[in-house]
Amino acid sequence: MSAVDRIVGAVTGHTRIAIAVMVLLTLAIGAGAGAVEQKSSLDAFQSDTAEAQASSYIRANFTTGAKNTTSVQVIVRGDNVLSKSSLIEMLEYQQRISANPTINATLAERNQTAGTNPTISVANVLAQTAYSQQQFADAQNDFGQYEFVDASGEPSQQLLERIGRQLGQRNQTLVETSGVIQQGIQTAATNPGTPIDDVFEQVNANTTIPLDETDRQQFESTVTELRNATSQQQRQTILTTGSRTMLGEEWDALQSANERATGLQQALQRSSSLSLQAQIDTLDSLNEEELETLVQSVLSGEQAETSFALGFMPVQGYEPGSSTAEATMLLVTQRTATESVGGTATEEITDSQLEMQQIADEMSDGQQYLVFGQGIISNEINQSMSDSMLVVGPLALLFVLVALILGYRDVLDIILGLVGIFAVLIWTFGFMGWMNINFNQIFIAVPVLLIGLSIDYAIHIFMRHREERFEMGNGDLRGSMKIALGGVGVALALVTLTTVFGFLSNLVSPLPPIKDFGIVSSFGIVAAFLVFGVLMPALKIEIDEFLEARGFDRKKRAIGTGGGRLGSALKIGSSGARKSALAIIVLALVLSAAGAYGASQVDTSFNQKDFLADDPPGWMKDLPEPFAPGDYTAKKNLQYVNSHFQREDSQASILIKGDVATAGALDRMQRAQTAVANKSATQQYSSGDPAVQTPLTVLRATRQANNNTEFDDLLTQSDTDGDGLPEKNVKAVYDAMFELSPQDSGQVLSRTEGGSYDAARFVVNIKGTASGSETTDQMRDVATLLDGDGLSSIATGQAILFEIVQKQLLETVIESLLITLVTIIAFLMVVYRITDGSATLGFVTLIPVVLSVAWILGTMYLLGIPFNVLTGMITSLTVGLGVAYSIHLSERYNQELERSDSAWDALDRAVTGTGGALLGSAATTVGGFGVLAFALLPPLQQFGIITGLTIIYAFLASVLVLPSLLIVWTRLFGPSEKLDVESTGTQATETPTDD
Repeated sequence: MSAVDRIVGAVTGHTRIAIAVMVLLTLAIGAGAGAVEQKSSLDAFQSDTAEAQASSYIRANFTTGAKNTTSVQVIVRGDNVLSKSSLIEMLEYQQRISANPTINATLAERNQTAGTNPTISVANVLAQTAYSQQQFADAQNDFGQYEFVDASGEPSQQLLERIGRQLGQRNQTLVETSGVIQQGIQTAATNPGTPIDDVFEQVNANTTIPLDETDRQQFESTVTELRNATSQQQRQTILTTGSRTMLGEEWDALQSANERATGLQQALQRSSSLSLQAQIDTLDSLNEEELETLVQSVLSGEQAETSFALGFMPVQGYEPGSSTAEATMLLVTQRTATESVGGTATEEITDSQLEMQQIADEMSDGQQYLVFGQGIISNEINQSMSDSMLVVGPLALLFVLVALILGYRDVLDIILGLVGIFAVLIWTFGFMGWMNINFNQIFIAVPVLLIGLSIDYAIHIFMRHREERFEMGNGDLRGSMKIALGGVGVALALVTLTTVFGFLSNLVSPLPPIKDFGIVSSFGIVAAFLVFGVLMPALKIEIDEFLEARGFDRKKRAIGTGGGRLGSALKIGSSGARKSALAIIVLALVLSAAGAYGASQVDTSFNQKDFLADDPPGWMKDLPEPFAPGDYTAKKNLQYVNSHFQREDSQASILIKGDVATAGALDRMQRAQTAVANKSATQQYSSGDPAVQTPLTVLRATRQANNNTEFDDLLTQSDTDGDGLPEKNVKAVYDAMFELSPQDSGQVLSRTEGGSYDAARFVVNIKGTASGSETTDQMRDVATLLDGDGLSSIATGQAILFEIVQKQLLETVIESLLITLVTIIAFLMVVYRITDGSATLGFVTLIPVVLSVAWILGTMYLLGIPFNVLTGMITSLTVGLGVAYSIHLSERYNQELERSDSAWDALDRAVTGTGGALLGSAATTVGGFGVLAFALLPPLQQFGIITGLTIIYAFLASVLVLPSLLIVWTRLFGPSEKLDVESTGTQATETPTDD
């Protein structure tokens, strides 16, 4: 007795033990299902590449924004978002979100030092600027009384700095004049023979402040007092008092000016921390002309202190300085529990952003508010996963149920099939929980995959069992099940192993979710084999025995074995093989060659938009709860933000490692900065300037914004060729820059604890419309300009990391296909050599699968379906699933060949017996995967369509092409003498049925 017979005998002979063992295993493994978590982060697809390491290095060593925060972009659209009513409404919206407890609990704290707020928009900048201008309008009039201060119109911060310098100069002048006066008084006091008036005139000639007659009298009085002084302390007091009295008005004016300047500085600080209500009142106090002038001034981009306001305006379609605009952006900064790297959002963040959108929907001034943040995106991805399961799951089960009703025509067998499916799913999700594998977007395909494969197993076993009892006259229930399992079991074992090989080939992928998908799918397939190879047959035996003992007839006809139109249709392949096997093979090869050409043209895609659902069609929204899906706007909003605004997360970075505090490093940065500014992928502000931040831009901005004399002097001394960059003392310049602009400097320079500079960074804002390949190629070109002189550079960023994933997807397709083909070919050849004495039969069995791979790839090209995280697995899936159909037919043909006199009879019985089961399993599998076309996620829709076609192609290749291949194999390597024996026509003489 063979090992197969012993195993089958144990299952059919000890059914209750088999049931008990399988039920216990189901409970034990299924206990882990509750630990499965749902994750939708695209970061999970990142592999350990040099670019990913560079991204991690940047986060650890540079200031990349406030730690543990995430940003929300609220896009405001309308006829003119710069009108007074629209600007005030924006401020009111900020008031409402700040007052909402759910949102307020997540808002970042205000940075008093930097003057930054958790919510900021162009309305804030305009209101704060208007307030400071009102304060400084009065200030310019006040300072007009001080002839030593020029208070002409300038931006407030620059005006304050200039006034401060002038007041400092005035103080120095008064100190110097006091010294000249005291020196003159001492000269006159110690030289009685010299006329006091002559000394006074000499003093008056040596000072920049003119002295009058009153001052002359005070001078004479002080000289007289000094001559009569009896101690050094008394003399010093007389000198100080005398000079102070002579310059009293000047000293009083300076003190008054200093006090006024201090008040203005405090007013400027108040403007940056002005309450939202005060900002509303400030804007409301402006008339239309004043507001228009204010908008034109602030949004011209000419004033350094308000130039950042242009960042809130569209990069396309807005002319700087214009007082009208159709859109603007409001930025909200939220605290997160951990550092936000662009992955999923926490429930707290998601809830708060949904509240923001709810409040936005209630705004009623004709403006449209679009909330765009990671919480909104995560919510839609998770919601689309749940909604897809609610729509697809029941549809898949309904289709399978209908197919089983038509195929089985037996309520009990249908129920057993459904029970088996649920058992397989319990095993699979339990395994995921025990192995700590998260459920992500691509795992929605796993239940559908397992439903289809489970039904395949059930149909093959149950139909073969029926065939043995009904067609072959074997009335013994256990005996017929033993023969069925023994006959089909080997094929199912081979199918299981080859399918597992196909899915495990995804382990070569560098992308973790695809590896997990391969592992989970493989386990699920093994679970399906055990459930339908052990549990379901044992249950069927027990239940059928119970019913037959009570007079119920449990004998049923198998699909396609009763002749009729279905049987005739299934014989097309064998009939074609009889007429011209070679012609069929040549035709299949021609189609495959065309498919192979199309395969070389298939694109690869991996980006955030792939995982965002389109808004569902109306018929879906009319479904009853809980099946009706929600509204989906993130994809549409993403497209709008990409084309009109700078995305908060759309940046590339060029990391430069080495000694960056050298003149050579700065020269390389200068060339690279010029190059990156001219790249088509680089975003430009509305002003036309490139949206790039480098050590050079920070250096120039620091010099312009601070007007620091010491910094200017240091930079001037270090700039030996007049290009604005230091050729010496570079480290000292960096140190001074860090002192004046620590936040901006930390974004582009990495300073060690020892104070040296070991890395620099270019931050490049990328156009939302730029492709990943375009961005990657251009940023890498810029990086090459930075290499040399001890420096090494690498381009990184989300777009570049996604492009790497995209290329890794293509590598996965090719590598997994080759590994799957080589593994399965070797496996089948070894198995068939051992079991049937012919390794060539294993090779022939796989040929239809290779043909169907070419067909499906050609179809992807024709339909415009790219390789993505799901369709990228289609080649290994095609081989893994398709080989099942070929194995079943080859194995059945080989069995029938041994007990038939004619190869033609063997072929006819194989294609009608096994072919009928194949048709049933193909129909259910196609239906199961086909319902994925109703999923909300585009990759799932494409995966469902292409996988359904894969099953169809695999079925057609097995029943139409494989018969011809088997005939050629029989002629070359098998018992060719059986080809010369005429068919007995057994199938034709059987009683036809409605099948």
